[in-house]
Parts: sequence; C-alpha cells; structure tokens
Amino acid sequence: MSAKTTSEKARKESTAMSSDQPHPQLSRRRLLGAAGAGGAAGLALGAGGYALAGPGPKQSTAAVTPATALGSSAVPFHGAHQAGIVEPMQSTLHATAFDLSPGIGRPGLTALMKRWSAAAAAMAEGRTPPGLTDDQVALDAGPSSLTVTFGFGASVFAKAGLAAQLPGELAALPPFPEDRIDRARSDGDLWLQVCADDPLVAFHAMRTLQRLAAGQAAPRWQMTGFSRAPGATARPVTGRNLMGQIDGTNNPKPSDADFASRVFVPSGGRPAWMAGGSYAVFRRIRMLLDDWDQQSLTVQERTVGRRKASGAPLSGGTEATPVDLARQNADGSLAVPGDAHVRVAAPASNQGAAMLRRGYSYHDGLRPDGAPDAGLLFICFQSDPGTGFVPVQRKLARGDALSRFLVHESSGLYAIPGGAPADGYVGQALLEG
Repeated sequence: MSAKTTSEKARKESTAMSSDQPHPQLSRRRLLGAAGAGGAAGLALGAGGYALAGPGPKQSTAAVTPATALGSSAVPFHGAHQAGIVEPMQSTLHATAFDLSPGIGRPGLTALMKRWSAAAAAMAEGRTPPGLTDDQVALDAGPSSLTVTFGFGASVFAKAGLAAQLPGELAALPPFPEDRIDRARSDGDLWLQVCADDPLVAFHAMRTLQRLAAGQAAPRWQMTGFSRAPGATARPVTGRNLMGQIDGTNNPKPSDADFASRVFVPSGGRPAWMAGGSYAVFRRIRMLLDDWDQQSLTVQERTVGRRKASGAPLSGGTEATPVDLARQNADGSLAVPGDAHVRVAAPASNQGAAMLRRGYSYHDGLRPDGAPDAGLLFICFQSDPGTGFVPVQRKLARGDALSRFLVHESSGLYAIPGGAPADGYVGQALLEG
C-alpha cells in the first residue's frame, strides 16, 4: 500500500505548474451525463453513512440526487461541511496520506488546497477540472456520487508555520494493548478520503489529485476498500463485513438530537477555523479470518452479541431492536455476554461515547503464511476524538471478545475542516486566518 515515490513524468509535469493555477499539462476525464442537483454497534466493525434531511442552500450534506442514468448522481462539494461524512456510503474507497515536500510551507500548502478543491468540485459534478485536458480514463462514467474529503494531520501545522493553530484534539492517540502499528503506513501531513460508486471514477479522482500534488506533496501511504455495490443489498446502510456480520446497525443517525454535536465542531469553538469541521480517525484492522471461520456459529454470535443471519441482538427482537443489556436467559446468564462486542462498545458502557463510522472492507491478497490479508479500513468522524474514539477503543482493548480476531496495523488522526464556500477552498479559514 506504500507509495513514497512520484513518477518521473509527474515530476516533469510539476515544473509547469504555477503556485495557484491547476497544472496545465495534466489530464482529467471528460465525464458525460448530467450531474444531479443538489456497524456492528462498536468501534472495530463500524460502517454506514447517512444523509442529513433538509439542508440549507449549498449544503454538502444534501442527499444524493436520484439517478435515472448510471453514474449520474452528484454530491455537492461546497457547503457548511465537507462531503463524504454524512452522505450514504459509496461502494469504493481510496484513502491516501501525503507528506509535504521540504520547503513548501504555508504558501505551497495554500496553493495545493486551492488546486485540490477546484479539482474535487469539478469532478464531483462530472466535469474536467480547470486547466486539465480529457484523458478519457473514466469517460462516460458520470459523477457516480464521488466525494473527496480533506484532512490535516498534526505534523503539517509546524511545517506550514501554523503551530499556534494546532487543535488540542489532534494530540497523538494513546497506545492501545495489542496494537501492531506500522508507522510507515500511519499518520501523514494530509489525508484524502475519495469515495464513489464506480471504482474507476474513484481511482481516477485519486490519481488526478495525486498528480496535482506533484512537487508539493508526496504520497506516504495509500489503501483501497470496498463496500456493497448500489442496489446489491436490501440494506441501504447496514451491509455485511468480511466476517459475515451485519455491520453498522447502531451508528448514530441524523434524527438523533445530539447527532450534530457528536459529529461536528460547533461555531464558537476553538480553534475558530474548525467550525463546521470534524475529526477523523483512520485504522487498518486486519481480521484473523482463518481463526474466525473455525469458530462455531454460536461462538461467533456470542462474540459479537448479534444473530449472524439477521443482525438481531441476542437479547431478542429484530436488527433495529435496541440491545437489552440487562436481559437474562432462563438459567440466569446474560443474554448478551459480558464480553460481547455490542455490550463493550455500547454508549451505555462508555458514558455515552459514540462516533459516526464509515468502514470499508479490504483484501490485499495473501500473507506469507497463506492467511488472507483482509479486514476493515475503519474511519470514524466525531467532534472530539477524546470523547469519541479514545474511550471506546480503550474499553474494547480491555475486554472485547472480538479483539481476539483483530489486529490494528495502521492508524491516523486528522482535523477535517468545514466545507468550502462556493468561491473558496477547503482549509481557507486556517490558511488565510
């Protein structure tokens, strides 16, 4: 997954790029088709995004426009919040971290964010980015619900001369028991989440953004994930993960009274440039599928706390039935075991801690021992990781039965600025404040 070098061609192309203008020699698909207007309950298995109802003008949180032609759905790029957080999950993910090139500083970062934002806004509408020509890689694919979400890692603030603006929420995540973190595939100055319902559109958008960064930022690592294709399941939010479990049932919903405060930084908070933004935690979690598949159905269900076939909690009901943590079996034992994943991860077990999870499966072939190199690319968004991700993961690391079948291999924490105004770019309040 590592991608630390930039092609010679891209380096040559970068010499023609001005500080504020898109690269004149790079190419980008010309997309046809009209653009429309516009987890298991716990940490390790999070999935499922939501669209907020009834946003105001220019809100990127608007629901995706229904498509009458394949690939014609478009998600607005501009708005109060960045796209790719509350919208319904797409089928493909490309996550990439970049490190700034030496000497780039604040002016170079500003130019890069302008260039990236202009390109992402155009691609979200199925248009060729300004200044680029059509290379026909994703010709006729349409917008395909493409979203691009940008994040800043803690390390970029000192490099850009912005140390005074570093949010306290970006303090390094604490070590957790049993972590096996590969630092070469973790962290990074900048983080991009690119999602789309067409794998080719997602790849080409990520490739375009990478090429636009040539000479100013180099990829540190890159990972690709997948989810269910649109229309492939009757479950629009809660699909299945690679363990076969229905995944994402207890994700926070926009109808929850505290949804916005859990996910987004309020106006008037500190630092001021993070208003309308969020904080993303990224984890690559390998599943020990050979060990998992050797377990009986009963053991698997008691490990998770839900029926594998239906997703219903072991305390009874259907998938949508709230878990009854107090319910007992006829013999007096707990219906949901004390170390079941849904019990350990439940907000009621973590002083109300919760986060919005968007998890994608990955499969990178086989490991040297023949076991599948596969699992979950875990992404969660919250207004404060210190009250969202961290307390839940600490609890899981201490007593979650599911942790026996999981290995956390990479990690990152990023500040996700608020959305870009129609005539602006992501991070503008920080870089011009």
